[in-house]
Amino acid sequence: MTNLNSISPFIVKNCSLASISAGARAGSLVELRDKLSMVNEASIYYHFWGGRMSTQFVHTQHHNDFASWVFHRLNDHILAERLSVIDPTEFKNLEELRQEVLETIDNRLDDYEVVLWTKREDQFHFIQSTIIVFDSLLTIERPEDLIHIIPRLPPNSIFYHFIDARARTSERVDDLSIWLKMFGDRYEALIKAIQEIDPYFLSLTQFKDELLLTIQHHLR
Repeated sequence: MTNLNSISPFIVKNCSLASISAGARAGSLVELRDKLSMVNEASIYYHFWGGRMSTQFVHTQHHNDFASWVFHRLNDHILAERLSVIDPTEFKNLEELRQEVLETIDNRLDDYEVVLWTKREDQFHFIQSTIIVFDSLLTIERPEDLIHIIPRLPPNSIFYHFIDARARTSERVDDLSIWLKMFGDRYEALIKAIQEIDPYFLSLTQFKDELLLTIQHHLR
């Protein structure tokens, strides 16, 4: 039997992304494909997830930077749609995600008769980022406290514990699920429900709302 008194509180972290140039840029779909095959995985992570950390982030129909650039700069609406529906949470790692994007681009290139180039100022600039983590003033002593704590979480804490954790933890799940598992089978249904919320097609605010509704349903 799990000794509940021995379980440490959940320490809420906050984070920010330090972004720098990856040293590569592309002016055509061919160049995008070639540079994408070589850039650091941190750049792929940034272009799928980094935009959500922007204070001016608006969740549009283009869910990653590649899809947005192809749509707005190359005017290829077909490829933009195909890239936009690629869900990074469905892949074991960033290398598998890279290969999916490359294959999607290759399939579209087969349809091209002429490769279009953008103006220099419209080129795609590859960016990569490092996550900087720091403590917040919030801790969660008991799972029941989640109902009151979740509404107080800033977007960056949601990003760190529910998005970055999926790439950071060995279990490839969010930090909250790992903590709740320490209580044994008591919160198994809640853990499953949390992990079924796909963060990719939601803004951080929308994800927090879904998370709160899920927690309220299971804990009340």
